[in-house]
Amino acid sequence: MPIVDGMSVYPGDPQVRVIPALRVTTDGANVQRLHLGSQTGTHVDAPWHVDDALPRLDQVPLDRFTGRAVPVDARGFAPRTALPPSILPSGLRPADIVLIVTGWSARWGQPDYLDHPHLGVDTAQALVDAGVRTVGIDAPSIDPTPSPASCAGIEPVGGDGLAAHRVLCGAGAVIVENLTGLERLLAASQLGRPIEVYLFPLPLAAADGAPVRAIARLGEVRPSPHPRDSP
Repeated sequence: MPIVDGMSVYPGDPQVRVIPALRVTTDGANVQRLHLGSQTGTHVDAPWHVDDALPRLDQVPLDRFTGRAVPVDARGFAPRTALPPSILPSGLRPADIVLIVTGWSARWGQPDYLDHPHLGVDTAQALVDAGVRTVGIDAPSIDPTPSPASCAGIEPVGGDGLAAHRVLCGAGAVIVENLTGLERLLAASQLGRPIEVYLFPLPLAAADGAPVRAIARLGEVRPSPHPRDSP
């Protein structure tokens, strides 16, 4: 998602300001002043986001941010539905980057964007059990997002509003939220095209997370080997 002045943010997060600091006409160069939270736009959560004892962003291995993508079709679920383990494909591998495709990114900037489906705790545990350590979603969170009216800031310690986060982050996984364009990856995957994704965050020291520039590289369909001619 592009980072722009006044963009949508998770309820309670810092508002985004992108304003001119210097201009060519008066200062000789264009420079913008940025004010934003670490969870702005398309971003990654480090495990420290939910637990002070877990690794911070600069302690996470770089291979968590790139690898083979496995898009998972989770479209068609009702708002605020907990996505069950049955959505997950068989044969997940530890190095896979699982991308949950809800289709909710089409609602970006609308009030009902916050009413997205989310990972069930059992689904988060199934991902951990499969060895997956990177999970993304095209929604504000892998957990239910509170409405602005009910959000009073950071969730109290011990609350269950971040239950799926706690399962994944507790296993050392990273989470990518507010992705967009995942339907294209789903279509490519259904055609048998290999997908590699790059989700490297800003190198913020000792951070809970950071915005990312998410990029996917689509490979060509690999042809099936020809059977040998009969003798």
